[in-house]
Amino acid sequence: GWQVSTKSGSLSYILPCNRLPVQLMSQVRVYTSNGQKKDLGSEHTNGSARGETLHKVETGRQDTANAGQKQSSPKQPIQVKVKAVLKKREYGPKYTQNNFITGVRAINEFCLKSSDLDQLRKIKRRSPHDDTETFTVYLRSDVEAKSLEVWGSPEALARERKRRKEAEIKYRENLFRNQRLLWEYKEFFGNTKPRSSTAAMFFKGPGKVVMVAICINGLNFFFKLLAWVYTGSASMFSEAIHSLADTCNQALLALGISQSARTPDPSHPYGFTNMRYIASLISGVGIFMMGAGLSWYHGIMGLLHPHPVESLLWAYCILAGSLVSEGATLLVAINEIRRSARAKGLSFYQYVVQSRDPSTNVVLLEDAAAVLSVAVAATCMGLTSLTGNPYYDSVGSLGVGTLLGTVSAFLIYTNTEALLGRSIEPEQLQRLTELLESDPVVRAIHDVKATDMGMSKVRFKAEVDFDGRVVTRSYLEKQDIEQLLQEIQQVKTLEELEAFMLKHGENIIDMLGAEVDRLEKDLKQRNPDVRHVDLEIL
Repeated sequence: GWQVSTKSGSLSYILPCNRLPVQLMSQVRVYTSNGQKKDLGSEHTNGSARGETLHKVETGRQDTANAGQKQSSPKQPIQVKVKAVLKKREYGPKYTQNNFITGVRAINEFCLKSSDLDQLRKIKRRSPHDDTETFTVYLRSDVEAKSLEVWGSPEALARERKRRKEAEIKYRENLFRNQRLLWEYKEFFGNTKPRSSTAAMFFKGPGKVVMVAICINGLNFFFKLLAWVYTGSASMFSEAIHSLADTCNQALLALGISQSARTPDPSHPYGFTNMRYIASLISGVGIFMMGAGLSWYHGIMGLLHPHPVESLLWAYCILAGSLVSEGATLLVAINEIRRSARAKGLSFYQYVVQSRDPSTNVVLLEDAAAVLSVAVAATCMGLTSLTGNPYYDSVGSLGVGTLLGTVSAFLIYTNTEALLGRSIEPEQLQRLTELLESDPVVRAIHDVKATDMGMSKVRFKAEVDFDGRVVTRSYLEKQDIEQLLQEIQQVKTLEELEAFMLKHGENIIDMLGAEVDRLEKDLKQRNPDVRHVDLEIL
């Protein structure tokens, strides 16, 4: 029930409690179970009397509850440990005081000169590039202060940035105009510049195959067109259109090869290698529209409006020559694909289906379709000459169109898959995963993605769970342990402890970055196809 009251200052509280009420006082008197008391501070007389009364009540309750038992041992005073922590710093939504900036960015973004940077603090940091180990950076706060010192105010700096931006736009316009004038000058006086590496690409590998195909298909188109004009055969017209489509498509492939050799720029940091796939995709669409579409149209018109076919002797001769020339180009393409597939450790079928070299694939499939279409056209023209029925010739035109449509569909599918960024083979991905997991600094890897960027270039990405103890041990192995122990022993205050931890914490983070660089380098060295590696710390 409502048993006792407790006073604190001038206030009085009635507590409904079955336990000993707690008196709120500025100073505390501790009572033991044997009736003795220990004074922890001065106290008023009425407080002492209340304490003795409370002690009696508690003693009576304990005697009733613990009848026949020994008195409990004296209670120990409560000890409270206070945890010392550093004050949390508030950095705000934008904090750039500790940011580093390269000299090039300092000159471009803050409109400074190289001589202005000589007066600033220089810091050596680990380089993100493979060809250099370290490079020089500056504190962004120092650069900002120097820019204000040079330009006087943020408004003056903003005006200078705007002026330089306008000058850059004008420079680009003048550069485009000068390049056009230079091109006209070369056209007029002749280009005496030595042969470039882009031109050399057409004398070996896929470029050679494409150039041979362009020359042969161009001659085939000319002679087939003459044969069609002389005979009026629908199959011969389909063959002429087929050769024209092949010539145009292979010229497009040559353009794609030359564009793919361009060096990467800020707008295209990964280069232009996909231009071969784009050219091959357009080529497949062109085969479907020009080759298959016109062949189907001419075959259907021949069925609807048949007309007699003239002498086919010259047509047979031209078809025979076309068969020999197309076969020669086909052999060149087959030999090139075999050589490339052997170098990659793939079979001939795998190399073609995976579209490893789209330009050579187009030549291979176009020439294979050309050889088959010559056989189909010759067969249908022979049936027409034997039976005198022109319907066979129109059916041959439809057959050639169907063959070209099949080839174009395959080219569109394979090149679209390559442009979408398909994954590499599971076996190759497993080798990359095992290489990372076997390293002692890696605990586990997650979210592994390896994308084929085309032309045997792979981009690898993974979330890596690093072992912090191994990284720290690697850092300690490079330190003087005796000196490190002396630094620890000299730490006496929180400020000294903070400085010690910040110093070695930053060094351990640098060590972790060096481990990431080492893993990326190992992946590239053991797998030459891997060109870009993104390891994210989990």
